[in-house]
Amino acid sequence: MNIIAGLDKVSYFYPNSKEPVLRDISLEVYQGEFLGIIGPTGAGKTTLCLTLNGIVPQFYGGRFFGYVTVAGLDTLKHPVSHLAGYVGAVFDDPETQLISTSVENEIAFALENLCIDREEIISRIPRVLEAVRLEGTEHKHPQELSGGQKQRLAIAAALALQPRLLILDEPTSQLDPVGTMEVFSTVKELNKELGTTIVMVSHAAEEMAEFSDRLILLSEGEVIATGKPQEIYSEIDLLERHDLRPPQVAETFYKMEQRVLKIDKIPVTLTAGINQLKKLDNVVKFQPKLDFKTLSYREDKDPLLLTEDLSHTYEDGTEALNGVSLNMYEGEYCLIIGQNGAGKSTLVKHFLNLLQPTKGRVTIRGKDTKYLSVSDLAKSIGYVAQNPDNQIFSMTVEEEVAFALNNVGYDKKQIDKKVTQTLEEMGLLQQRKEHPLSLAKGDRSRIIIAAILAMEPDIIIFDEPTTGQDYQGSRAILEVSRQLHKMGKTVIVITHHLYLMPDYAERVIIMGKGTVLLDAPIREAYHQTDLLKATYLKPPQAVLLSQTLSQLNNENYPFLTPNEIAECF
Repeated sequence: MNIIAGLDKVSYFYPNSKEPVLRDISLEVYQGEFLGIIGPTGAGKTTLCLTLNGIVPQFYGGRFFGYVTVAGLDTLKHPVSHLAGYVGAVFDDPETQLISTSVENEIAFALENLCIDREEIISRIPRVLEAVRLEGTEHKHPQELSGGQKQRLAIAAALALQPRLLILDEPTSQLDPVGTMEVFSTVKELNKELGTTIVMVSHAAEEMAEFSDRLILLSEGEVIATGKPQEIYSEIDLLERHDLRPPQVAETFYKMEQRVLKIDKIPVTLTAGINQLKKLDNVVKFQPKLDFKTLSYREDKDPLLLTEDLSHTYEDGTEALNGVSLNMYEGEYCLIIGQNGAGKSTLVKHFLNLLQPTKGRVTIRGKDTKYLSVSDLAKSIGYVAQNPDNQIFSMTVEEEVAFALNNVGYDKKQIDKKVTQTLEEMGLLQQRKEHPLSLAKGDRSRIIIAAILAMEPDIIIFDEPTTGQDYQGSRAILEVSRQLHKMGKTVIVITHHLYLMPDYAERVIIMGKGTVLLDAPIREAYHQTDLLKATYLKPPQAVLLSQTLSQLNNENYPFLTPNEIAECF
């Protein structure tokens, strides 16, 4: 096979770093392959990608050892601008890549710099917009787009260049599940039809198993394993040792195998998993356990938070909410899901009084929020944004936690007591004197949660808390949400990562086009697969395997997790 890129004994230290972020890496990228790079946060995945377009070390400096070649070019000897003619790149934060005043100009910008013929530019724009579900947005300003739409625009701009090597670093981290699948499908199509070589970093295990040709597992700057997705993702113990999540299909059959069930080959894709279930159906005893706890919505109490016929239309005429009526009760754990643009964030902004209703109202403990001050609301509702850095502005951890308390009139003794208590609850007492931004992202989220807890709110909202997090980071934040729930707080989580939530959420609100499509217990909501698809969501693989079991046995099994399925065999 022809080699389009290669690393030969590459090690790299960022400036002022004592430890290498890449350690003696040698690998080859083959022409026309779809190479997936997986690994926990801090493994060196992004740095490895940046060596392929010369940004490391040309932009960052530092100490670089070894050689990297792309299309026969030494990346140390050719400027980044020259390498850009061969290598396209999309990173996890689209904000850093969007510079034009309209969507079509964004796509045209790089093409014009490469002196592509005008007619060819005009013909490419609609093709790539259709591929990423952005038709009709040609004349919008990129800042008018949602986070997920911005990410798709960055991908479209890179796809339009038709580079020989396309690098994508967590390109779907802000997309809804169907959007994620469409990006993978689009990239795979580009890979097969045009022969573009793909190098993609992603935590999306199910999609990586289905679409990549080969995987590299990177951990602590070293290549731990290389192989086909079937080989890597069926090594569950290996993945767990490196804090990685296997596809749910692989996890399900691995757990089944641990129950003395002989499985020749652990499937790693949904299709292979369904086929394997059908084979087992004739030879294995299936004893479903259906003693699921029933959930009370605490509807005998007055609602803690209530929306009545809530509608909101933005100044540009976009109807973001249309007649939303919801009751939130004290002590429940609620999950809000829906496609990008479904109205989730707009709804939450009304809870926080950051937006005023066009029609209808929001009340907390019977009080209309439009009559409550920001400090009044802060005592009732805490908000954790998906990027904790946007909420941090103090010089030490304890100052950050004390900031809001200083502004609502507590005396110094009360503040010191509350700060110490909440830092202890969040496991941050030892870091109280450190600068918040010196801590890991997961710990920075805990600082925000500590600052919120100090205000003793009734409701805590997590807005996409797992975006950009690896599996361990996601679980760590959700474990904090469980801790808060046990303390009696009402917890509301917005996320696209449905597979993470069965261990936490009780109630699910599915939104689409500004309305509530379903409000139900999680077992009911997750099994409404047609409704989920209609709002560009995709149920976890365990749910789809459960439905296959239901069809095979002419029963209704509302399983949600690999464990629940495995325990039946």
